[in-house]
Amino acid sequence: MPIGLGYLSVSFAFGVSASILQVPLLITLLISMTNLTSAGQLAGLEIIANLGTFIEIILTQLIINSRYFLMSLSLSQKVDESFTFSKRLIASAFITDEIFAVAHSKPQKLNTAYYFGLVILPYFGWALGTLLGAIAGNILPTFIVNALGIALYAMFIAIIVPPATKEIGVLFAVLLATGVSCAFYFIPFLQGVSTGIAIIITAILVSLITALIFPIKEEGGNENG
Repeated sequence: MPIGLGYLSVSFAFGVSASILQVPLLITLLISMTNLTSAGQLAGLEIIANLGTFIEIILTQLIINSRYFLMSLSLSQKVDESFTFSKRLIASAFITDEIFAVAHSKPQKLNTAYYFGLVILPYFGWALGTLLGAIAGNILPTFIVNALGIALYAMFIAIIVPPATKEIGVLFAVLLATGVSCAFYFIPFLQGVSTGIAIIITAILVSLITALIFPIKEEGGNENG
């Protein structure tokens, strides 16, 4: 229930953002019902609004959501025999950061009843929030809709500020990403680069530079690592 309520508020902001970009209500709802990725959906929305290509959307989603590869691999080791191949495929569509954290913290093996019971409220919370946000964006005055449009960006700021105050590497990545993004926006010969390609270049470039300058130190010093 807490995850579902949290998703409802975040997806409300996504619904408002989609309405600002004049995405049809049913299409906005369909996006959230077939995706569970706030950052990925927002990036995809920007690419669609700027008439980006399919390859841009594919590469952007692949980079933004690459962490789900590791989460899926980890959870695949915790499921019991009730997870058939088809059920594993269905379950993979509902892995998010929060769902992974709760599921992975369970000491016992995961069965289908527990896992799908865990994901049902977050899924419908995400879809309902999107629907409410899209409806609000279509009926509220323009100045209120524009104000609500920054809510999703505010959420991302709220996510990155706490770790950035504790880890110099995170702060460096945030500032570097901001600088690179501004370069694509203000430098004349870079302004022609599409939104999707700019996101891809920024993500890869910032990740590589940050990893080289601030590599994660291995914990523990025994012979087995």
